[in-house]
Amino acid sequence: MKTAIRRDMILHVEVVDLLNKQIMLEQKASSKYLAMASWCDQRELVNCKKYFYDQAEEERTHMMKIFKFINDNGGSAMSPEVPAVSHEFESMRGLFEASLDGEIEVTNAIHHAFKKSRQVGDFTSEMFLQWFVTEQAEEEEKVRDILDLIDLMEGMPLKMIDERIPTE
Repeated sequence: MKTAIRRDMILHVEVVDLLNKQIMLEQKASSKYLAMASWCDQRELVNCKKYFYDQAEEERTHMMKIFKFINDNGGSAMSPEVPAVSHEFESMRGLFEASLDGEIEVTNAIHHAFKKSRQVGDFTSEMFLQWFVTEQAEEEEKVRDILDLIDLMEGMPLKMIDERIPTE
């Protein structure tokens, strides 16, 4: 049955494998953001906490979008295993640096899947992934802006910095 599903699907097998890897990365990102939200909650950083809870939900939404895309197009989406994530961070800046590192990892994987889609002529996946390419550029910019804010406010109490963290 597995062979029949893969043979008849509109998506390219190599792209489906990369999309399944992306599912795991999105779930991993969601879990990391939950750990970050908890770290902020313990320090009563209200805006940071909300920011990271919202990010965790957004990453889960991305995971589900990819999961459904694979299944809707004849593939077999795989439920991800998530490695343990750290709940320890040295500072607010360290927290957002870790966030940026995670976003860059996700961006690189999206770009790789996009390139592979184009290379193998999987136009359905390429068009689907275009949204993620744009989304990742926005996500990285948002975190870089927050890091700039933290740098500008260096030496200020964390609560004052927290008040300026966007919670859109």
